[in-house]
Amino acid sequence: MNTSISGKIISVVLPVYNETMNIIPMYEMLLNVISKVNAIAELIFVNDGSSDNSLEILRGLAEKDKNVKVLSFTRNFGHQAAITAGLDIAQGDCVVTMDCDFQDPPEVILLMLEKWSDGKKIIYGRRSLRNDGFFKRMTAKLYYKILYKASDIKIMGNIGDYRLIDKSVVIELRQMKEKNRYLRGMVPWLGFSYDIVDYNRPNRKYGKTGFSVIKMSRLAMAGILNFSLLPLRLGLIMGIFIIATGMLFLCYLAIRFFFDDQFYKLLEWLAVVNYILIGFLFILIWVVAEYIGRIYDEVKGRPLYVIESKININQA
Repeated sequence: MNTSISGKIISVVLPVYNETMNIIPMYEMLLNVISKVNAIAELIFVNDGSSDNSLEILRGLAEKDKNVKVLSFTRNFGHQAAITAGLDIAQGDCVVTMDCDFQDPPEVILLMLEKWSDGKKIIYGRRSLRNDGFFKRMTAKLYYKILYKASDIKIMGNIGDYRLIDKSVVIELRQMKEKNRYLRGMVPWLGFSYDIVDYNRPNRKYGKTGFSVIKMSRLAMAGILNFSLLPLRLGLIMGIFIIATGMLFLCYLAIRFFFDDQFYKLLEWLAVVNYILIGFLFILIWVVAEYIGRIYDEVKGRPLYVIESKININQA
């Protein structure tokens, strides 16, 4: 047992969306894991608009254990909003954010706590082995590779939202008020010292994932647009390419015209070039619209989430 952790409060934030079968086993496993370091467990379950009886199960747990805290949203606000809500009320000396489906193995927390006790402020859980399907593995690998190359800060691959962060990091995260949140980029942006724990990601224990392709696409888009100017720079790259190829084409026409007496109908070529340029313009308009849409979301000033009920939470 690490005596430096003994008596500390370990907050665990768990977004919940239709996790009826997983809640109680996860609760029991977390208590068992944290008891091994003689720490106090603060378990924060955030019900993200579940349509099953997840909330009823959480209420039952909270009645039996006052260290179980429950936030329930009025509707589904999304995974990042749920984690943020948990971080906003966490009182622990450190906070672990993880999923409730056992794909983030609770026993990895012990390794994270060990590195935290050595002075690291952030400990990331990295999936060294994923049991996802081939398509998801390949697209995730490609996405993180692009994100790492394109982002202004280096967001490492195969690192999701399974992490431990020190209380000092939580305080700084609370000052970041953007609505389109991508915590996988926001946490490393802060620049605190970090370490990594590798783990094998198992299959989901019970139920079906609520993280649809659309939700994953939105999260991926948030990572690209919030932490990279690559989409805007693509316009410059394409513009340079078009100008360069256009000049080569012009030189080709001039050489054939002056030296080979070859005649071309210029309007035919211009029609093709204009058609291609229209396609590029549509791409650029889409990129600009994405940025404008995000600016619009920010200036509206709406809350990131709306809480319908709180259990075992005293603060307003």
